[in-house]
Amino acid sequence: MKRLVAILAFLVALCGPAAAAEPQIPNFWDLKERLPKPQLEGLQRLRFLTTVDFPPFNYIDSEGRLAGFHVDLARRVCAELEVTDKCQIQALPWSELEAALAKGDGEAILAGLAITPENRETHVFTRPYLQFAARFVMQKANAVSEPLYVALSGKRIGVIAGSAHEKMLRAYFADVRPVTYGKPEWLYEDLRAGKIDGVFGDGMRLSFWLVGSDSAGCCRFVGGPYLSPEYLGLGLAIAVKPADAALADAFNFALRELQAKGAFAELYLRYFPVSFY
Repeated sequence: MKRLVAILAFLVALCGPAAAAEPQIPNFWDLKERLPKPQLEGLQRLRFLTTVDFPPFNYIDSEGRLAGFHVDLARRVCAELEVTDKCQIQALPWSELEAALAKGDGEAILAGLAITPENRETHVFTRPYLQFAARFVMQKANAVSEPLYVALSGKRIGVIAGSAHEKMLRAYFADVRPVTYGKPEWLYEDLRAGKIDGVFGDGMRLSFWLVGSDSAGCCRFVGGPYLSPEYLGLGLAIAVKPADAALADAFNFALRELQAKGAFAELYLRYFPVSFY
């Protein structure tokens, strides 16, 4: 219970008092903070390294072009830093990203490299610009409201077996009855059929299921969103080499400005029309 209260308090501090009840545009910045504008006159090139196989963040569109949230975010960052003429985006296999950065084939990785103690030894990360939130989904006719640890007591909640979300569900909602599944498709099918009371999982993936035809409009988010770095990681950030720490500061300036100007919100809703916050 204490952990759950801590998560909710953290969430309210980030997104405002309505965050637990209303989907929000994610904001991990103090908009009263003023970051110094970077001086990048000596920058010869700004190449972002990314991948092609993580939609909607990175993918090849119907015309064979690299597209996605990360691609557009890189372009927005370059525009904010006024280095559009030096801005490049290169897609590589995931396994080659870190080696390419180390060799100088790019200046930054924008592909969701995990912010771990091990990766911090070889990279400098910006502040997170997005975190993956866990969400509950229930049938619309049976939807409940916060506090969910009370409303869901004794309810049968589907979750993917062995996932971080299963561990999180058992730790934070001890009174629910977890029902584990090996595949998301089986979980969704039982939710539609009313064989379980709800599901708990990755908010982003659930948002796409809700807006897709497979859900048949049966369900909606309830409660949350729930953030837990302990189980779900610290989120998405841009990574650079330690020697380029000043470039990470420049990215932080750009990301904060994009948030303050509403540009990040526009980009987020373009790729996530059903917000997972």
